[in-house]
This record gives sequence, C-alpha cells and structure tokens, in this order.
Amino acid sequence: MLRFLYPPTCVLCGGTGSGGRDLCGDCFGELPWNRHPCPRCAAPLPPDADTPLCGDCIKQLPSWDEARSPLAYGFPVDKLVQRFKFEGDLAVGRLLGSLLAEYIAAGDARPDCIVPVPLHASRLKERGFNQAVELARPVSRRVKVKVRLDLCERTRATQVQSRLDSDERRKNLKDAFAVKASVQGLHLALLDDVVTTGATAESLARTLREAGARRVTLWSVCRAASPYA
Repeated sequence: MLRFLYPPTCVLCGGTGSGGRDLCGDCFGELPWNRHPCPRCAAPLPPDADTPLCGDCIKQLPSWDEARSPLAYGFPVDKLVQRFKFEGDLAVGRLLGSLLAEYIAAGDARPDCIVPVPLHASRLKERGFNQAVELARPVSRRVKVKVRLDLCERTRATQVQSRLDSDERRKNLKDAFAVKASVQGLHLALLDDVVTTGATAESLARTLREAGARRVTLWSVCRAASPYA
C-alpha cells in the first residue's frame, strides 16, 4: 500500500524507481559495481590483474579473514554516501542498505552476528545516528543474523579519517576500540559504509581477534581501490 501511495523515486535522476528500489534501472546499471574484488580485502582490481590479491594484501594481510563489498567507491556512490552520512538523507540510506543486503544474501557467509563499526559518543551526538547501524538493519533482516551493539565501543574521539593520509589514519586509530563483552570463538561480521585505506576496520578487527574472535569478516557498501592494485 505504501509503495502504491508513494512509489519509489530514483535518488540520482529523480525518475521512477524500479525493482522496489529508490533507483531507476538505468542508474542501477551505471553504478560502479565492484566486479573484480580482492578476495581478502574487497579492493577493486583491474580485470586483467595477474594476481588474485591486491598490492596491499600482498605486502601485508589484514587482520580480518575476508571482505565483501558490492560497489567501488566512486561517482555517484561517493555522493550518495555523503548525502546519507552527513545530510541524513534516509532514502539514500535505505537504498544503500538494500543494495548491501542483496549482495550479502547472495553469498553463503553466515557469521554469528553483525558488528557495525561504532561511533564515539560525541560523534554520535553530533550526527544523530550511526550510519553503520542503519545499514546493518536491512542486512540483518535479509540474512537473519543478529546485530550486536554491545560487543565493542569506540573509546576515543578520533579525528575525521577523511582528512588524514594513510599513515595518519593508522596513528589516529591506535587503541581507539575496546571489547565490552565476550567474543571468544565467534565469527563476527564488521559492517561499515565505506572502506578506504582499511585503517578503521584493521584497528577494530585486530582488537576483536586479540579478544578471542575466531573469524572476522568485513562487509561494506563500497570499497576504494588500493593504490598498489
């Protein structure tokens, strides 16, 4: 009834949405799909890559075990993420969450629970919501895996990552997370909106592995390419 009264509208061109999404068929097809991801970190790889791993993973494997990300971080997805994250555009958030949910549901990974990357209390108060939590909800419903918000917390109000280079990001996130409840033997799926250098995910994944997590999977809506791909 709601779809009849309020039909979906494409968040990119303003046309009529298709497939029950706030995205038309043409815009859906033109999204920067991550068709050749690195199997370990999901960084987009060129179709003719002569190695199964990206350059970053060849240099040093991350603390998580596998990653999945349906989209490459580029236009127009980067603008959609910014609209959702910084402007509170809930229609865009609903769309991004549904795209991620469809992608994850198509695979066979079923972790014990989903752990959205936490925000510090001060950032949460400033923004009003945690975008990772909002994205996790449709994924949880689709794959029937519980979201856990009680397992870890962000203990320091770190600088905004987008303003820092890769080395500064790693330093910025040193000891930024703490585990609040037992994760011993669990397979955890970390979930975030975007993975760029992977510094945030690496810090949290390492913290959870040190606390006894058996396996860590990384899920994100979009993934930036490795500079060493």
